[in-house]
Amino acid sequence: MDQPLPYTRPLVALVGPTGSGKSHLALAIAQRFSGEILNCDSVQVFRFFNIGAAKTPETERRGIPHHLIDALNPDEVFTAGDFSRAGRQILHEITERGNLPVVTGGTGFYLRALIDGLAPGPVRDEDLRVRLVQREKRRPGSLHRLLRRFDRNTATRIHSNDLPKLIRALEICFAARLPATEVFAAGRDALHGYRVLKIGLFPDREQLYKRLEGRLEAMFAEGLLHEVQSILARGYSALAKPFESIGYKQALQMVTGNLSLKDALFYSRRDTRRYAKRQMTWFRQEPGLEFFHGFGDDPAIAAKVEERVDQWLRNDDPASDC
Repeated sequence: MDQPLPYTRPLVALVGPTGSGKSHLALAIAQRFSGEILNCDSVQVFRFFNIGAAKTPETERRGIPHHLIDALNPDEVFTAGDFSRAGRQILHEITERGNLPVVTGGTGFYLRALIDGLAPGPVRDEDLRVRLVQREKRRPGSLHRLLRRFDRNTATRIHSNDLPKLIRALEICFAARLPATEVFAAGRDALHGYRVLKIGLFPDREQLYKRLEGRLEAMFAEGLLHEVQSILARGYSALAKPFESIGYKQALQMVTGNLSLKDALFYSRRDTRRYAKRQMTWFRQEPGLEFFHGFGDDPAIAAKVEERVDQWLRNDDPASDC
């Protein structure tokens, strides 16, 4: 467990749905306030996944250090717990250099693991995971039904198609012989020694959807299919975790001849809209989040956020201490 520091250090977290301009605004904040950026996106941690992950190219990072981007090979496993452990170490290193950590990304569970911590749970059981995957392939929907039997509360919070979360919840239930809800209630290893300002970008939904459609079309036009082919050519399996993400999943189906470009764009648009909606729902429930209704690359919104960060840095607000 992190030991409390004799005084608290500042940490800014910038979140929002995909396409809301987080990366652009995070760069502006880091540049103005001597910051370093800690990536909080579960796809951007992987090497070679660039176009579909909307990574900021190195040439556009303004010399600002970025952490946990291109940190892993596509076939490596990286959990929320791994992110919490690695991210906390990086936070300490950034503050020791006298800089401001700016955490940004759209993976809400990563942020919660970093700041609030995770309840202790059993280690991964690879044999059990293989059996559960096989069960789901034989009888689609069976894992969600099984989880409802053992832990109805957790099942109501997990979509029936979210296989990784279903498997982890069942793994916890079987190993602990308790509902995952009870295991999670056992307590979390929260981050200590930091005061946190949480900023949430919430653009108009229809404007966001329009922007996302244009971004997806640009991704396919700018070489997403070639990027997928090049990753496979490096010897990585089509079953690698980041290939499950939106855009890559559809591009992979194009490579295998199972989707046309028209259909790939259709399903990518549909799934991206659904994902953005889920992200907004998640972040609206994030404790202490300050809402800004617009895009991060809108100069007016950026000015308001920067003003708020400046005000917060100059005024040590004990209510936001971790």
